[in-house]
Amino acid sequence: MNVLEVRNLSKWFGGIKAVTDVSFDLRKGEFLALIGPNGAGKTTCFNMLNGYLRPNTGSVKLGGTELIGRKPRKIWRMGVGRTFQITQTFQTMTVRENVQMALISHHRRTFDVLSRATRLYIEEAGALLDLVSMRDYANRACSELAYGDLKRLELAIALAHDPELLLMDEPTAGMAPSERIALMALTADIVEKSGVSVIFTEHDMDVVFAHSHRILVLNRGELIAEGTGSEIRANERVQQVYLGGGAVFEDKKDVAINA
Repeated sequence: MNVLEVRNLSKWFGGIKAVTDVSFDLRKGEFLALIGPNGAGKTTCFNMLNGYLRPNTGSVKLGGTELIGRKPRKIWRMGVGRTFQITQTFQTMTVRENVQMALISHHRRTFDVLSRATRLYIEEAGALLDLVSMRDYANRACSELAYGDLKRLELAIALAHDPELLLMDEPTAGMAPSERIALMALTADIVEKSGVSVIFTEHDMDVVFAHSHRILVLNRGELIAEGTGSEIRANERVQQVYLGGGAVFEDKKDVAINA
C-alpha cells in the first residue's frame, strides 16, 4: 500500500530549476533514502513534501489526500513529521519535558502548558524515551546533552506526534561515524516495529546502503535512478554522477565511500 504518491513535482526559482518533474511512491513501512550531490535538490524536494515550499507544478498525496496548498502545520496534523539538519529543542528544559511538550501539542492540550505541563503525559514520554534509549537522560537539561543524544531526542519528539510519514533531512549531519550508524540502526528498527514510513536524505553512503530499503538519486533536480542498493550501485548514470563529484561506489558487500 502506498502511503505517499508524488507526481511530476517541479520547483524553480527565477530561471533556476531546483527540482524537475520528480515522481515516486512510498510504501507503508518503507525506509527510503534520497541521495545526490550537493545542490541536487534534496532539501527543496523535502520542503515541498511538507508544505514549506509550494511547487510550480505537481501533486503530493498522502493516503490519497492532496497536500499541495496546505500549510505545514496542517500537513503535520495529517501525519507528516520531520526532523532537521540542525536539532531544534528547548535547551533549558529537561529531556522528558521536551517530549512532554510534543505530546501536549499532539493532543491539543496547549492551554495546559503553564499550569500543568510537567504532570501531563509522563508515562507516554517515558515510553518514547525508552524507544530511543534515552530514559536515563530524562531529567537532564538538553543543554547538557552530547550532539548524538540530541539527535535521538529529536527523533523521540518527532515520534510523539504519531506520524504516518517521517521526513528526516540529513539526520546524521555533524555526528561521528559510530553515532551515525547507531542512530540509523535505531531508526530502521523503529520503522520495522512501528510501520511508520520514512524518507531521509543523507551524504554518508555507508548509512544509506546499510539501512535503506530503496534509494532515489537526484542530480541537478532530476530523478535519475531508483532501486535497491545493489541496483543503484550498478547504475551507470549514478556512477557517472558520483565520479564527476569525486565519489566512487565500491562493490564490496555493503560498503561505499562517502559522497
